[in-house]
Amino acid sequence: MSQKRRDNKNRILNTGESQRKDGRYVYKYTDNFGQPQFIYAWKLVPTDKTPKGKRNDLSLREKEAELQKDFYDGIDTIGKRMTVCQLYAKKIKQRPNVADSTEIGRNRLMKSLEEDKLGTCPIEKVKVSDGKEWAIRMKEKGVAYQTIKNDKRSLKSAFHMAIQDDCIRKNPFDFNLNEVIENDTEPKTSLTLEQEESLYSFIKSDKTYYKYYDEIVLLRETGLRVSEFCGLTETDLDFENRLINIDHQLLRNTKRGYYIEKTKTESGIRKVPMSDRAYEIFKRILNNRKNRKTITIDGYTGFLFLQSSGYPRLRDTYDKLFTRIVRKYNKHHEEQLPNKMTPHTLRHTFCTNLANYGINPHTLQYIMGHKNILMTLSYYTHPTYLSAQAEMEKINKQK
Repeated sequence: MSQKRRDNKNRILNTGESQRKDGRYVYKYTDNFGQPQFIYAWKLVPTDKTPKGKRNDLSLREKEAELQKDFYDGIDTIGKRMTVCQLYAKKIKQRPNVADSTEIGRNRLMKSLEEDKLGTCPIEKVKVSDGKEWAIRMKEKGVAYQTIKNDKRSLKSAFHMAIQDDCIRKNPFDFNLNEVIENDTEPKTSLTLEQEESLYSFIKSDKTYYKYYDEIVLLRETGLRVSEFCGLTETDLDFENRLINIDHQLLRNTKRGYYIEKTKTESGIRKVPMSDRAYEIFKRILNNRKNRKTITIDGYTGFLFLQSSGYPRLRDTYDKLFTRIVRKYNKHHEEQLPNKMTPHTLRHTFCTNLANYGINPHTLQYIMGHKNILMTLSYYTHPTYLSAQAEMEKINKQK
């Protein structure tokens, strides 16, 4: 009869258990792939004392019990040990072909995880409290609330994949961010009709900015995303039907230079009706630029809004332009424009006004190129007492 294996306290060890010369306990088992694996502990049972100078941890028997539970529940005992960085890398690898802006965001988040203690933590060890503490640390580092929100959504998706792969049981990023850190994002504002006309009047009469008048009015009249606006070419204008064909956007980065990309989402492909004002301005722009040569970018040529170099304008150009215009405008006007006014403010104004005029939400969603109707309903539109009063009057007339 074979002799039972014992530890240095003469206690019988179970099958797979052993004790090293330094006193550390080891449990050997075979994983689902037939490979030998080991777990270690300084204590055999919970009542043992942790040796002096060693980190307090679960006992070997407790770890064996967890392992058995994992086996019973079908948990991948190897996969659960991957770090958060490794999990996120695995997640983004499954969708390699993304827009440059998405790739930049991924690289930023990965770098952030590598610099934070969360990144090296095994996913099995990450708790909801760890996720919340991560959000607080990001806030303390000065990361914007919306960026933290987007990163949290990405990490939640990665951990959801880990749950589907039977690596873990719960998602540590399944919590409401606004219950952990304050949403200090400044709400986007739209311009009033008086502010719009006052701004147009200022630009038209200003010796420096008058040449941008048509473009700024068009941003408001079309409601296009600025990258879509920059990518407009002559062939995108359908004057017969008074439509603007949107199916691409113009971008630039240091790696690729100028390049054409599809719209932000599939819903971005659309035909936007021209207002009378937009129709007149587009006609004027084309009449003023006859015989002017422009470069070709990814097969597109005839861009409408050009720099002196012949290259089309970009988002950065308009962002800086708006900053300078607003600064100068506010110096000479008692009623101030929003200090953080950008081209998007005019898109926001366009959408808000159409919503207040009572346009069908799904029609508005199409015109704006929103992927989700919730974006149209709750993010852009801001009903006022005037719009509420108008709606009530409609109802009263129908009675």
